[in-house]
Amino acid sequence: MVDSTFRETLGFLDKIGVFDVVLPFLLIFTIVFAILEKTRVFGTETMDGKNYTKKNLNALASFAIAFFAVASSRVVQAITQISSNVVILLFASVFFLMLVGSFHQQADEKGFYLQGWAKTLFMIVMFLGLFGIFLNAIETDNKTWLQWIFDWLSQFSTNVSVATIILVGMVVAAMAFITKSEKPPEHKAA
Repeated sequence: MVDSTFRETLGFLDKIGVFDVVLPFLLIFTIVFAILEKTRVFGTETMDGKNYTKKNLNALASFAIAFFAVASSRVVQAITQISSNVVILLFASVFFLMLVGSFHQQADEKGFYLQGWAKTLFMIVMFLGLFGIFLNAIETDNKTWLQWIFDWLSQFSTNVSVATIILVGMVVAAMAFITKSEKPPEHKAA
């Protein structure tokens, strides 16, 4: 690979700690500040009949929290790993929506968006992906929490009683899905 000026610039920024200190600090500060502004934890001030958040307290608390977070190398490592994986999840969702949208006929200027069960399923999949990313970023005894969960679940893979319970559950769920009927619309008396 040929070294370029931009790659050397990124290497220099990495050496001085921009990626390990500055960017995680700014990310944590921004998120905490936004949450404090939205929730108004420290209350509000009334000036000229309008309520304003206490930005000075929110900023100071956000600064302190972000500073404590970047002081811990484990927290910074987890934030870096989570951020990079969330970007991959975001790209996967954008590519999925582009693929699904390419098969969708646009009937109006609103464009394409998921509705109903598809939207709910997509949100559940994204939540599970995000949950898995967080579990994979947190380590205990040189193993991530996701590895601990998979190791615990793998002990049941050869257990016949667990397999029987899962099979019966899947059959009951399939029967419930197949036999469910939609309720007819109720007619209102005029």
